[in-house]
Amino acid sequence: MGNKTVVVIGAVNMDICGRPDKAPRMKDSNPGTVSFSPGGVGRNIAHNLCLLDIDVKFIAAIGDDVYGDSVYESCVRLGMDMHLSRCMSGGRTSSYLYVTDENGDMLVGVSDTDISASITPEYLKAHIKEINAADAVVIDANLTRETVAWIAENVTAPLYADPVSAAKAERLRPALSKLTAFKPNEFEAKSMTNETTSLFAAEALLREGVKKVFVSLGSDGIVAAEGSEIIKLPCETTEIVNCTGCGDAATAAIIWAGVNGLGIVESASAAMKAAAMCAACSETINSELCPELIS
Repeated sequence: MGNKTVVVIGAVNMDICGRPDKAPRMKDSNPGTVSFSPGGVGRNIAHNLCLLDIDVKFIAAIGDDVYGDSVYESCVRLGMDMHLSRCMSGGRTSSYLYVTDENGDMLVGVSDTDISASITPEYLKAHIKEINAADAVVIDANLTRETVAWIAENVTAPLYADPVSAAKAERLRPALSKLTAFKPNEFEAKSMTNETTSLFAAEALLREGVKKVFVSLGSDGIVAAEGSEIIKLPCETTEIVNCTGCGDAATAAIIWAGVNGLGIVESASAAMKAAAMCAACSETINSELCPELIS
């Protein structure tokens, strides 16, 4: 039997990270390191899925600029099928600039992902047969609300979603009742539901029609819910080097578990193992991630 195929529809960015050598001083220049790497929620999930032996078809909008050339080539090298992605003449490839503290925890980020609006219902309609042939489809909230609504109505494959941020999460509301699984973090879940706890938020999202809800709680672990079953798992013990990308790794693990028929306990466990591997790595993606290490 061949590998499972997942279509990921979302953003690819050039990530630009600034990390000071010492505790940062606000409103001042801080000595440190600045690094460039391909990123974006959709792209990071796709990268993790490739490491988990999933065949990935990635649909993103990319500008015809230096950043665009770099991120496109990196996706191809990883084994992603990019033939459905859209290259925009004169477009500005998405970029994400963030600054961490001296320990690698993010302090603030600025996201420039307007080009993702070029992934329109009209564009996806031309490829819907190939999209629906996948074992799963993943969307991120960098897409417009209109595109999300169209996907919810027209995609028949199991649908997964990542909210990206609390500010963008509302774009996913038209799709909630069609989602096979959804993994917000605690802040995003509470923001979407106006609930005061992660448990109440998970229950509220189930009432919205989401089949499986996974609420990541940072160092406190994860809440997973399906039907009347609600569990909480702790984090895996690990040395934290860099928390950026942990949520994307966890989402990819949940998708991997879902397409392989695993339940919420196994899915949540895989998510925690993948997140821990990411946290122990200085990069946004841990290249050692594999199915054997999260099973």
